Amino acid sequence: MKVEIDSNSGFCFGVVTAIRKAEEELELGGELYCLGDIVHNGKEVDRLEKCGLKTIGHEEFCSLKNSKVLLRAHGEPPATYQKAKENGITIIDATCPVVLNLQKNIKKAYEEGNTKDTQIVIYGKIGHAEVNGLVGQTDGSAVVIESADDLHKIDFSKNIKLFSQTTKSIEKFNDIVEKIKERVADGSKFEYNDTICRQVANRIPKIVNFASQHDLVFFVSGKKSSNGKVLFDECRKVNNNIYLISDIDELDFSLLKGVASVGICGATSTPKWLMEDVKSLIEEHILKKDNLE
Repeated sequence: MKVEIDSNSGFCFGVVTAIRKAEEELELGGELYCLGDIVHNGKEVDRLEKCGLKTIGHEEFCSLKNSKVLLRAHGEPPATYQKAKENGITIIDATCPVVLNLQKNIKKAYEEGNTKDTQIVIYGKIGHAEVNGLVGQTDGSAVVIESADDLHKIDFSKNIKLFSQTTKSIEKFNDIVEKIKERVADGSKFEYNDTICRQVANRIPKIVNFASQHDLVFFVSGKKSSNGKVLFDECRKVNNNIYLISDIDELDFSLLKGVASVGICGATSTPKWLMEDVKSLIEEHILKKDNLE
């Protein structure tokens, strides 16, 4: 039986940078906090917490004084930086450059537009850390839509400036653009900004191709990962025999029966070492089975 890991799966550069910064700071000693899970993968979070990284929420962050806090790749709203300044908190900023650029563009669009006549609309997941940071650039006024079903939230009599969460599907973003064009009122302006990360988006055709080449696929991803959900759904379109797992203890070896090839892939938040663990366990199972026979 062939067992293969997708060479294109694993951390995107934004996550790699955030984890490297965390590891470098931890090596210096002293306490280091991270505002939210550094990556949407429980196993990697556990690994770094064993190294000394302490994950906190916003409530605990607001009560910290004179501490060191790492901001993950997802980014944060301006209020977080203001609170850090007030409380003497040293920020280790690991915001992804793509997200940082998007924040700046949204802030600029918000400041340039007349809020009575213009709406900032963000295509993204409500409550997602990145989206919260984007909405914060507009003093909380941006309209967030998760799909074309949410277009009723938009006032089409106003000018519209559309942006996207960096990890969303390009295809679905373009579909929303067309639907807004159909409904925008005469005399109103509609501007749209494709702010989807190409490093993430370009993984879709590669991972779909990988999934199509195997009889069985294990997709390794944290349950909180938005990118993981997008990639998994795309893979499932070409291979129904695909299973989402977050850890090795979720492997179902009965699925291997009659299978000639197994593919292992994952999200931009999935560590390579975890996919390697999945592969090793499958190979161990195959070897034991062969020895018994």
